[in-house]
Amino acid sequence: MHLNEYQTSAHRTAQKAHIQGTDEMVPILGLAGEVGELLNEYKKKLRDGDAHERFPERVVEELGDILWYVAETASRFGLDLETVADRNLAKTRSRWGTDDVDGTLFQSHAFDAGFPAEERFPRKLEADFRRFEDDGVVKTRVFVDGKQMGDPLTDNAHTPDGYQFHDVFHLACAAVLGWSPVIRKHLQRKRRSDGLVDEVEDGGRAIVTEEGISALVFAYACDHKSLEGVKSLDYDLLKAIRIMVSRFEAAVCTTGEWERTILMGYEVWKQVQENQGGRVELDLDARTIRYLGM
Repeated sequence: MHLNEYQTSAHRTAQKAHIQGTDEMVPILGLAGEVGELLNEYKKKLRDGDAHERFPERVVEELGDILWYVAETASRFGLDLETVADRNLAKTRSRWGTDDVDGTLFQSHAFDAGFPAEERFPRKLEADFRRFEDDGVVKTRVFVDGKQMGDPLTDNAHTPDGYQFHDVFHLACAAVLGWSPVIRKHLQRKRRSDGLVDEVEDGGRAIVTEEGISALVFAYACDHKSLEGVKSLDYDLLKAIRIMVSRFEAAVCTTGEWERTILMGYEVWKQVQENQGGRVELDLDARTIRYLGM
């Protein structure tokens, strides 16, 4: 049976709410109640073990009731169940970074393909983070191919927290996503041959957006033990990032790709911070960033 056929049949058995204007609330409340029933059956299974012989049968029954209320909720809001299911699968594929054909990772985004060589990211590069003291203040410089990238950085914080190494995050964006207006500016790889791309995709607004994402992710990491042992990020964080880049070319990057970027980047960031500097290697073809040591 197709989902929409089930939805149509289920709706024929729906009863009108006694209290006027509550027709939409009834299936939502019913859905919550049936989930509670399923949890109750699982509680009995945990308590009684194999003695709860009807457990499989009860799970089928409760799941069926949940499905009925899901279908009726969709009907009350003018939605068809197959569209809901399709969108959920698209969201799931986006979240975990695989397609629905063979489960392979999405291919890298060649945002600068077709532009002159001097306007494209190098496919491999090595960044060297070096600390130095300037008038009693410890700062960090980043060098690529012996040339300083950007300005020297401090933590810009009352208490040192390692933010002066945050260019690792931007490098991770370049490596995994193929997108980083910040690194593109630092490496002087802005796509000036196309005025609109230069202004919009490589301009100040895009740069500020990426810096904002970096600050957002850093704040999140500080609340999660610098992502130590973290294998999966909150969906709300990833969704917020996608909203922030929705007007730029990076809008095609999935939540799964952003998660991979953040986790991989922070692993390297922690290593740079622990060693107070060192060399970082990017491979844009392999979509990887790794710490090489001092």
